[in-house]
Amino acid sequence: MSEDIHRTAKHETKGTKEEKEARAAQEAAGVEPTGVSGEERAAPPARHADADFDNPLRDAQDRRLPRIAGPSGLVIFGVTGDLSRKKLMPAVYDLANRGLLPPGFSLVGFARRDWEDQDFAQVVHDAVKEHARTPFREEVWQQLAEGMRFIPGDFDDDSAFEQLRSAVEELDASRGTSGNYAFYLSVPPKFFPKVVEQLKKHKLADAPEGSWRRAVIEKPFGHDLRSAEELNRIVHEVFDPEQVFRIDHYLGKETVQNLLALRFANQMFEPIWNRSFVDHVQITMAEDIGIGGRAGYYDGIGAARDVIQNHLLQLMALTAMEEPAAFDAPSLLTEKLKVLKAVRLPQDLGAHAVRGQYAAAWQGGEKVRGYLEEDGIDPASTTDTYAAVKLQVDNRRWAGVPFYLRTGKRLGRRVTEIAVVFQRAPHSPFDSTATEELGSNAIVIRVQPDEGMTVRFGSKVPGTSMEIRDVTMDFAYGESFTESSPEAYERLILDVLLGDANLFPRHQEVEESWKILDPIEQYWATHGRPAQYASGSWGPEEADEMLARDGRSWRRP
Repeated sequence: MSEDIHRTAKHETKGTKEEKEARAAQEAAGVEPTGVSGEERAAPPARHADADFDNPLRDAQDRRLPRIAGPSGLVIFGVTGDLSRKKLMPAVYDLANRGLLPPGFSLVGFARRDWEDQDFAQVVHDAVKEHARTPFREEVWQQLAEGMRFIPGDFDDDSAFEQLRSAVEELDASRGTSGNYAFYLSVPPKFFPKVVEQLKKHKLADAPEGSWRRAVIEKPFGHDLRSAEELNRIVHEVFDPEQVFRIDHYLGKETVQNLLALRFANQMFEPIWNRSFVDHVQITMAEDIGIGGRAGYYDGIGAARDVIQNHLLQLMALTAMEEPAAFDAPSLLTEKLKVLKAVRLPQDLGAHAVRGQYAAAWQGGEKVRGYLEEDGIDPASTTDTYAAVKLQVDNRRWAGVPFYLRTGKRLGRRVTEIAVVFQRAPHSPFDSTATEELGSNAIVIRVQPDEGMTVRFGSKVPGTSMEIRDVTMDFAYGESFTESSPEAYERLILDVLLGDANLFPRHQEVEESWKILDPIEQYWATHGRPAQYASGSWGPEEADEMLARDGRSWRRP
């Protein structure tokens, strides 16, 4: 018997730890493993050949095993860019390291570099070493590297796309990707039409029978409503709407998803989540850095187009939406669209929409340049680096409750949060001196950093006198859960491979968002210049005055 155990233990060491984890998770999920190596590829266990095999240890209610992507590959256009190097390639490795990708997963890079496959693999290796969230493991890397290919060429180079098609067919045969590929367009928007056209021309967008092809598009989705509609038309001529995944990485963050859980999985919050109790809502995305080397992209776009049109309006829709019929893409789309269609702009845009530009000042112990002094920026530029707007949602739940959205660069600190500020108690039995330091109750959802939630309320100060001050109760992901939150791109790339569109804005949402922002941009284009604010501050005085006119003030994150 001891010899049998010894032989079994010896056999177990033949596969890598990652292969065993992936196989075990796939078996439990009912997915037939593909692309395993060594003896097991040549002689798979007999039970895998039984299509009707049902794992007797698998409980349908067991949520501990994560979702695992089936046979598939990812093609990244613009693979040499910062986004790919810092986010996409490390996210792919982290997914593989967690056993969430199939053993035969393939990664194909397309860019204008004269590289061989091994050169590309080295670039990915370096990016993973520097930016990956999970520890580097050689066995995981080797398995991933076997499926890496690189295609050099321009987007109008027919021969390069023929090479790409050949590489996809070769990987189907050697890695078992089953013809399932996602095409990630990590390129400037002006190249979207050309890349999509080439995919159609070379039949890369056409999936073989029983397989799928998907397109992943990075923001910005146009620069106004007209360009967004044209972009959607071009993309949808090649890919069906259900095949197009528009990336908004904020929707992949744990705290944003927890907003839905907070509201709809708990009884205590939803009854007060309405105009009868909420005074106003503030949604803030602040950065403490300037534009860096992005002058070519940023100038002419600005903070409102870059952040409010997508990130903040999506956060607003999730905050204000009604409970969906189910947690699936069509149901979420239905409820978010209701909110976006109900948004009303203030009549006086001059008083309730503010833009600004950061000016030179001391920040973080160093003297920083103003926006107009940055390399590559026209000194006469009117591009906004700060934007704040007041919006209303005209429906039964939110009538009369203002939503204040603000974003900016070179602000006090890097933070993204949603603050639901409640009305003050209609009557207080305490005298004014007891409550002079008491503010409004609030629920604050911290999207980044320090992901979590804070509830602010009044409490008596210990002592013989009646004095009430604000106190907070905090929930932090890092303290409540042993597993660290995955990067947003990990979740979103996995969802693309699974075909789960819950966290991706659909084209209707993109167009409705532009309908909200376009009138503001048009007003700014004909009314003066952006206000100046000191780097390291919290924006121009005009933004403070905007809230002061309503008897409110910005929350200091």
